[in-house]
Amino acid sequence: MMSELRPPGLTTIAPDVLLSIARLTALQVPGVYAMAKTPRRGKDEHGTEGVLATIVGDEVDLELHLVLEKDTNLRQVAREVQDQVHRAIAKMVGMLPGSINVHIEDIYYPEA
Repeated sequence: MMSELRPPGLTTIAPDVLLSIARLTALQVPGVYAMAKTPRRGKDEHGTEGVLATIVGDEVDLELHLVLEKDTNLRQVAREVQDQVHRAIAKMVGMLPGSINVHIEDIYYPEA
């Protein structure tokens, strides 16, 4: 009976999983057209297209670089991205999202 109370082992989550969750969640927010190129990352950062993450213990800080659609409220879309990414990381991974910074790098205007 004592063995039922103990977890069966250790679960680890690769940084790329966090990056994918953040990227895919951001892309689902209305008004987000695409992820932008990320600037060069530092030694302690993990990155993929449009997302940089710094992980310290159980806390993750994220930098999201976005291209938004024209005629959207930039502040509202950025806030919604922050909220959705925060929820996704907390719910799916059980980590504490620290800062989630949104950088709007461009606006997409479709060609006529």
